[in-house]
Amino acid sequence: MKILLLGATGMIGTRIKVEASSRNHEILAASRSAPADDDPRVTPLSLDLANSEALRDAVAKTDVVVSAVSPRSSDDTMVEALAYIDALIGAVGTKRLVLVGGAGSLDLPDGNPVADVVPEPYTQEAKAMRAATEKLAASALDFTVIAPPSLIAPGERTGAYRSGGRVLLTDSQGNSAISAEDYAVALMDEVETPKHKGQLFTVISA
Repeated sequence: MKILLLGATGMIGTRIKVEASSRNHEILAASRSAPADDDPRVTPLSLDLANSEALRDAVAKTDVVVSAVSPRSSDDTMVEALAYIDALIGAVGTKRLVLVGGAGSLDLPDGNPVADVVPEPYTQEAKAMRAATEKLAASALDFTVIAPPSLIAPGERTGAYRSGGRVLLTDSQGNSAISAEDYAVALMDEVETPKHKGQLFTVISA
């Protein structure tokens, strides 16, 4: 399978790239900087999502689009996040899109949005990603959104994880976390064997 990976140099995107390569997929690794890569399965691509023609051209060369872009490069996260989703909606066409979502797109067990209770420094981004996810859900795209739990950070690849729906998952101690490596495993499992088409779901460490 040939994968267009948007945001390939970010913390999560880098792990997805490594996991996809380990499964013998070809990766068109798109980012603004497109650094060289020694992996023969990886082709770096310098790409600005605002360049709709270049984005459509990249999509046309691949089988599935995986987007790990974070709307954090401007002061108006909401505008940036919605523009990001508009770019994807305009370019992906009939190809499948698997999107790295945000925990703020999930709900608490009582039904309230996680975005309403996250710490202040993350409130704008959480609400922006929730709005972007809702806009994507209203589109005609063949999409899946995978939201991480409250905490995602570099760590160990165990290959084990637990899946849920739209409700934030926690373990028996109340922790809500996953390593970026295990998140990449879950995402690539969904790419290879789709189980959540047209849905948002979440994963947590097993």
